[in-house]
Amino acid sequence: MKQQSFSSLEQAHKKKQTKREVFLGEMDAVVPWARLEALIAPHYTKPRKGRPQMPLSAMLRIYFLQQWYGLSDPGAEEALYDMHSMRDFAGLDLAQDAIPDETTILNFRHLLEKHKLTEALFDAVKTYLQERALLLRGGTIMDATLIKASPSTKNEAGKRDPDMSQSKKGNQWYFGMKAHIGVDAKSGLIHTLRTTTGKVHDAKLTDDLIRPDDTIVFGDKGYVSDERKRSTRARGATWAVKDKRKPGRVLSTSQKKRNKKYGRVRAKVEHAFRVIKCQFGYRKVRYRGLAKNEAQMFSLPLGIMLRITLPGNAWRWPTSTSREEV
Repeated sequence: MKQQSFSSLEQAHKKKQTKREVFLGEMDAVVPWARLEALIAPHYTKPRKGRPQMPLSAMLRIYFLQQWYGLSDPGAEEALYDMHSMRDFAGLDLAQDAIPDETTILNFRHLLEKHKLTEALFDAVKTYLQERALLLRGGTIMDATLIKASPSTKNEAGKRDPDMSQSKKGNQWYFGMKAHIGVDAKSGLIHTLRTTTGKVHDAKLTDDLIRPDDTIVFGDKGYVSDERKRSTRARGATWAVKDKRKPGRVLSTSQKKRNKKYGRVRAKVEHAFRVIKCQFGYRKVRYRGLAKNEAQMFSLPLGIMLRITLPGNAWRWPTSTSREEV
């Protein structure tokens, strides 16, 4: 057992825990660390030269800290030096352990991106929740959201990011990518995630977001399709996509009641987007290219998904939009 330093002992005798410490304590308890580390271990080989390699467990925890607090690679290094709660979560002691520099943190992130390990981590967490009967099957809620990207051309190529594109929402134009998610209708947890450039229509990802055994499918007006409605009903499932007003017509009273009824369930998908955008601050992409941002998107929902394992429905996220909540 590692001997505690004086600073660690001082922190242990504090009279109050901060919100950050409470959140990290919850994540430390609910994340199946051994299962996730086992997926990365075959790719995490020891270097032949240079400084000793950082423990995999510490690097994986630092990676999650980056996602939950919107930290850049240099920002993650400075946060580890500055905040005891983050060092404690990563299992590092300032008096005894080396703190990874920004290059080490960068290389670990590139390792996850290269081998598509964040998607593997996402699938492993889904399997873990299914084994514990927490991620149920039966219904899916589909939705998509725009994530902004910088339209600047001040770079070597003198061009915008070629993987991003413009999309119009209402009367406003946005430049960036889209995140498409399928959410479990019962628990509100994300079970499927895809990313595309911004101009791709939401409905094009419908088949990717629906599970084969879903008995009911929810969606907003962007997913309206008579062909998919017929095929869904033909296999005995319910098509619960909101009705859309046709040109020159108005919705009937029954259609309005139907939209209101299904809209109450469909609202669950917005909760996931609220946490990603408001709590985790992911309103704008951090990297150039779709692949890097997709890798980050797979890692963001994991904290939301695993919090359901806490007793007493404590997984529900705080209603405040302050990022200090997490």
